[in-house]
Amino acid sequence: MADMRASNTPPRYGTVAITFHWVIAALILVNIALGLYFADLPRSNPIKFELVQFHKSIGLTVLTLSIFRVLWRIVNPVPALPADMNPLLRVVARGTHYLLYLLIIAIPLSGWMLVSSSPLGLATNYFHLFSWPNLWFLSELPRTQKIPLRDAFDTTHVFLAWSAIVLIPVHLGGALYHHFIRRDDILKRMLPSTTVTSLQAAE
Repeated sequence: MADMRASNTPPRYGTVAITFHWVIAALILVNIALGLYFADLPRSNPIKFELVQFHKSIGLTVLTLSIFRVLWRIVNPVPALPADMNPLLRVVARGTHYLLYLLIIAIPLSGWMLVSSSPLGLATNYFHLFSWPNLWFLSELPRTQKIPLRDAFDTTHVFLAWSAIVLIPVHLGGALYHHFIRRDDILKRMLPSTTVTSLQAAE
């Protein structure tokens, strides 16, 4: 029986970190798929507005959860990588993790800034529950100042989203490499109800 705790332990991630990881990952994948789908839909298509609102609602949820996830990581040290892992692969693994942490905040934040700088001034209808306000320091700008900012945030948002599309397979490939080639417990420690053996941590 796997010993699962809320906090991280040296051998594995705790239930809080695991829940954050998989919920945020699922929401990001759904949002990437939505963004790619409605990007080419004409404005006249009535479903596009609803899809965009749903996309924004998911993005704001990701932003909120990601902030809490980063705070949780700060107070809960993560399990270390194996000591016998190739130093170059260790750098790649850590770099990918840090970039993904950056992206899960930067992507939805850039989207919120994009919406807030839109000349239309429409707030986000958050899952049809309430109106999520725009960022006041952008929404209150004159229209002439909003347009170039909106274009810049749009470009940034798309660039960051494509960066995630590239990094996610790298991250997944690394996990599968550990599981099927190295045959260690790196992947298992992010899965619930799995038994993880202690790994000799890297210095």
